[in-house]
This record gives sequence, C-alpha cells and structure tokens, in this order.
Amino acid sequence: MTEAKVDIVLPDGRIVRTNTGRSLLEISREVEKYYPTPIVAAIVNDNLKDLTPVVTEPSVISFLDLGTKEGARIYQRSLTFLLIYAAQQLFPAAQVAVEHSLGKGLYCEIYKDPPLTAADVSALEAKMREVVKQDLPIRKKKIPLAEALAIFAREGFTDKVALYKRRQEKEVTVYTLGTLTDSLHGYLVTRTGILQRFALHYQAPGLVLRFPTEKDPFTIPPYVEQPKLFEIFRESEKWAEILGIDTVGRLNDLIEEKQGPDIIRVNEALHEKKIAQIADIITARRDEIRIILIAGPSSSGKTTFAQRLRTQLLVNGIRPYPISLDDYFLDREHTPLDESNQPDFEHIEAIDLELFNEHLLRLIAGEAVEIPTFNFLTGRREYRGHVVQLAPGQPLILEGIHGLNERLTAAIPRKQKYKIYISALTAVNVDRHTRIHTTDTRLLRRIVRDHQFRGLDALETIRRWPSVRRGEERNIFSLQEEADIMFNSSLVYELAVLKKFAEPLLLKIAPTEPGYIDARRLLLFLSAFVSLDAGEVPSNSILREFIGDSCFFREP
Repeated sequence: MTEAKVDIVLPDGRIVRTNTGRSLLEISREVEKYYPTPIVAAIVNDNLKDLTPVVTEPSVISFLDLGTKEGARIYQRSLTFLLIYAAQQLFPAAQVAVEHSLGKGLYCEIYKDPPLTAADVSALEAKMREVVKQDLPIRKKKIPLAEALAIFAREGFTDKVALYKRRQEKEVTVYTLGTLTDSLHGYLVTRTGILQRFALHYQAPGLVLRFPTEKDPFTIPPYVEQPKLFEIFRESEKWAEILGIDTVGRLNDLIEEKQGPDIIRVNEALHEKKIAQIADIITARRDEIRIILIAGPSSSGKTTFAQRLRTQLLVNGIRPYPISLDDYFLDREHTPLDESNQPDFEHIEAIDLELFNEHLLRLIAGEAVEIPTFNFLTGRREYRGHVVQLAPGQPLILEGIHGLNERLTAAIPRKQKYKIYISALTAVNVDRHTRIHTTDTRLLRRIVRDHQFRGLDALETIRRWPSVRRGEERNIFSLQEEADIMFNSSLVYELAVLKKFAEPLLLKIAPTEPGYIDARRLLLFLSAFVSLDAGEVPSNSILREFIGDSCFFREP
C-alpha cells in the first residue's frame, strides 16, 4: 500500500514531499533551514494550525515563520504568556493586564503592592531571558470547562471566569508553562527557547513589551515616546471605570442584566462631552484658528466626528466651512503610481498642493475663490462656478488622511491650524491577558459598512485591507503626535452590536479563500460577545456610520 504524502510549499515556491504520521513540529524540522526565522505555525489545507497536530492525511502545508502576519501574532502572544509567567514567579500575588498597543509594542500593567518600579521591570526582563535560555516546553491541552473555570478561579483570573462561564463548548484549550495554566485565545509557540527577541521598557505605571515586527523579524524597533497617544489611552481607561467595564465578560454580564441601553447612553454621552470639550478649546482660540484638520485611519468614524464637532461649534456660535481635499486631486495622468503601477490617490503628491495652499491663503484673507470639482469619471479637475467666500473669522474644516502632515497646509502658519487625530482605539479587551487588536475593530467596522453601503462582501474588504494598512502606516501613524488633540472613537459596546452584522458576512468566506484565516480569527473573538440590539444606538452615533441610519448622511 502506498503511504500518504505531504507536500510542503517552501517560501520560494518549491515543493518538498514527505510522509504522514508525524506532527507538524517534526515535519517542520526537515525544512526549517529554508526559513530565515523560527517556524511557529502552519497552514494545512487552508487551515491555520499550531505545530502540535499529527498529519494523518495527504496534505498541502505552508509553514509560517516570524516574517508572516500570523507568525508574528503567535510570537507576540507567546511573549505575553512568558511575561505573565515571569510575573507570577517574581510577584506571586500580582495580576497582569495587557492593555493596548504603544510604541510598536504592548503596554501592560502589573497590579502589585508595592507598585511596579523600573527595577521590577529589569527583574522581569531578566527572568524572562532566564526562562528563554532554559528552553522550557509550552504544553497545549484540552481540559473540561469545569476544570478550566476552577483553575482560573484559583489563579484569581475572575475576568476569565466571567467570560468562559457562558461557553457552549464543554472543553477549553489551555497552555501550561511551569506552574502557569492560561488561555490566550490563540496559538502559542511550543518552547520558550524560540522567544529570543524582545525587550521591556518601563512606562509608569506599567511597562511596554517590545518585539520585532513581521516586516523586520530580526530587529526590535526603537522605542518612540508617544505621550499624546498614551494619554488618550489613559482617558479611555477612565471611561471604562465610569462604565464599570474593562473586559468582555463584564460587558456580557451587564447586557444580560438588561443594562445594555444604559451602557450605550453613558458611552455616547462620554463621546459627546469630549467633542464639546474640543469645540470649546477651538472656540477659546477662535481669533487665531483658521483651519480645523481631522485625520485618522480607515473606519475611525471621521465623517461622523466632523459633523458632530460642527454641531458643537455651531452651539458656540462658530460656523465652520467644510472643504474637500478630493477636489484638489491632480489630473489622473499626473497622479503618482503605487507599487502595482496604479494611480495612488492616497499619496500626498496626488494633491495639487500649490493650488490648494493658494486657495487656503485667499480664503483665509476673505477673498472669493472658485473651488474646483474633481470628476472621477474623467479623472480631471473641473470648474463649475462653485465660488466660496468666508465670513470674517469663519474657519475652514477639513477631514482627510493627510490632515496631520504639515506639507498639506505648508503655507498656513502652524498656530492658525488645529489638528485632531481620531482612531478607534479598542475600549474593551477579551480578558486581562488578551487584547482586541485596534486594527481588528476597524476591520469589522469596514466589513459591515462596505456590505451595507458599497456592495462589497467581507472577502473583498479583507483582501483590500493590507493595502489600506500600508497607506495608514505611510500617511498617518508616523504623524500621530503632530495632533493638538486625540479622540478615541471606539465604543465599549460596539462589538456586541456589530456581532450580528458581521458574523453572517464572515461565515460566507470559504476555507479555500485567502481571507479565511482572518475571518476565523474575527469570528473567534466575536463569539465571546453577547449580542446587543442596535435599536438603542442613537442616530448621531459614530457606530451609525457603519451600521446605517445615521442622521448625518445617507449612503446610496
């Protein structure tokens, strides 16, 4: 009888054939020399797997190292597990909370008495390196739900107990390292020796766990202070305290206690209060500020935020005039090209910067200016008699990806500009050890919006997402700290609402499709939420920009 074969697709496209009957870890050792960094997972017949399963059937395997998106996620998650273990060893009574991304790393807090110090962080890093050098096994196993709940309760992981007590499956996948047993809602590496590259940075009152990126898996990026971003995260933590919600388990409890409408109203009121505060700051400088610039990554809710800010400014007696950057695109033949040789409309050089700045100066000076209109069908700028003249002291308001870039408005003195950065910075985590990626929240928003208003399925949105992310990295994230103020558009309750919109769309993605792995990941963490009806979401909510029925605009 012929033994079943396994085809391994190497990074250069070549195929190596081997036999079944062995674990993915064993098979990976045959080809690890072809990978520049350690192999941490595999795609087996279109399904993401860690390295523990035994391959028993004919299969096509692509191994993932640290230079892949999923490989990098597994590495980062495993480092988090290592940090939790080291903290348990050094500070047995402490609790670790993984909060959010910061400075190309993860900001974490360790609740202990006395509070965390720089010396404690140095000791933690030393302990982690000691465990890496020992190359200890990280073991995966499935245990009964009741046993998992008992372990979590014993370890003081009350957040996990609240989350898992609703679990339908009767088993839980956990990982163990020494005395630590935990679940981080995703795969981990098999041994601590793989976790060679990391660093800890003391960021009072917590620390930042730093690691390489998939783009450069050999190097830990330099740490860049981001005080404004850090402050907006701290503000979001205060909002979470007001709402009494920091994890999904707690949110679920309150929803099941019929407190969902109150959560929505209080969270929306916090948003409105912050927008009103921003309007008051602008009003206090009304004699100086002539342009209000709003920038942020995709699906941050910029359009709704701009409308709500305009409303608050109207309350203060200021009537900002909106101006569209799209109307200043260069004619298509002059548009710079992207890496695929296609017009790159997200490049700042796609804008006629000279004309735009000339018009800004004239408008601010009180002159009448004929504003162009860009015809996307012909790819050319047209003049249709749209003449604008501002009233004395009337500011311009502009929303777009380049708002933080000084090149966009180079002719205008900095003191005459007020820059606002807006992003959906995750307001709630799955549990204290497992954060929800900000990019995943925005991707879910976009999947729902693209389906509702643009006729795109989830697969197409996921397919386009890497290109969107590249544009954000180039045009927005490096300029975050240029903002005068930041606004977190995330809502603590939104994923409970988005769940019923997103799940059916994600379930349509077949295992053979390239977006299947992303779809499964998104479905996994959506499954942790108890659904919340959208009926209580007010019509001016930022969430309405994605689920529909916004009072500010009607998408076709």
